[in-house]
Amino acid sequence: MKSKAAFTLLMCVLMMASLAACSKASPTIIPTEAPEEPTTAATTPPQVETSAPTDEPTSAPEVNANVLPPDPQIVTITTDDNFTLTGYYYPAAIENAPVVVFMHWMVGDHNDWNEVAVWLQNRGLINPFENPGSDPWWDPSWFPTLPVDKSYAVLTFSFRGCQPSPAGCQSAQRENWLKDAQAVMQFARGLEGVDPNRIAAIGSSIGADGAADGCKLLNDEFPGACKGALSLSPGDYLGVSYVLTIQQLGRSEPAVAAWCISKPGEYGICQTAEGAGNTAFKGFSIPDGDHGNMLLRPELDPLPMQLILNFLDEVLQ
Repeated sequence: MKSKAAFTLLMCVLMMASLAACSKASPTIIPTEAPEEPTTAATTPPQVETSAPTDEPTSAPEVNANVLPPDPQIVTITTDDNFTLTGYYYPAAIENAPVVVFMHWMVGDHNDWNEVAVWLQNRGLINPFENPGSDPWWDPSWFPTLPVDKSYAVLTFSFRGCQPSPAGCQSAQRENWLKDAQAVMQFARGLEGVDPNRIAAIGSSIGADGAADGCKLLNDEFPGACKGALSLSPGDYLGVSYVLTIQQLGRSEPAVAAWCISKPGEYGICQTAEGAGNTAFKGFSIPDGDHGNMLLRPELDPLPMQLILNFLDEVLQ
């Protein structure tokens, strides 16, 4: 009996030892398996979206440290008869930039181009001036979009005797305004950071004639410097025949571009200019258009604001 009891006791001891061993083994299995799940998750390839922000900045155009700040600079321009004109220069985002000279209509002054200037400058600048009115040319929300790599230097000025809209020009000074147009085109060549031989002129009404006449007068002195003139509603307002000026521009080699944009009722002068022999002339009659700056409205077709971009693309390559 003692041997049986001893055997039973021995078996119990062995069973308890075995249970104890099992209870010690199970905790070592769980921890070794548990870390395997996070290890597997950590090796999963990252989502593609995370790399996009890293690539985006490298594709943005670089800022040229050599160009002037975008803020418009006030300039003074002296004419041949020693009259001082006031204007603003909007530097481009590139070096050796082409220059666009704007000439206003009789109803206003250089402020007519406040929004158009920063639009063509294309440097993200918000017009820093208070616009004299709320007409469409002072609302850039509908202007066509320029390519991000396109930037023009812009020069605006006021003809003598002219004030902001609605005051406008107090009297007609045809011969003096012709001198003003010539002086401003000459001045444009000396602007810092521009290409003196890539200049274009754009004007409205009295400025429409000023753009064509000023372009021709500049080329008389510096052949080929003015690449073209776009006129919104010309009408011989500076005492010089618009048609004759277009003809003279066409005699250059190559012919200097001249675009004439007008409403149907005023298109006769453009139509006559078409027969003046300038192979670089283009005329556009705008249905439902109006005079001068009133052609700068969003509902017109063809859209004169888009024609301005097309003109600059063609002549200032």
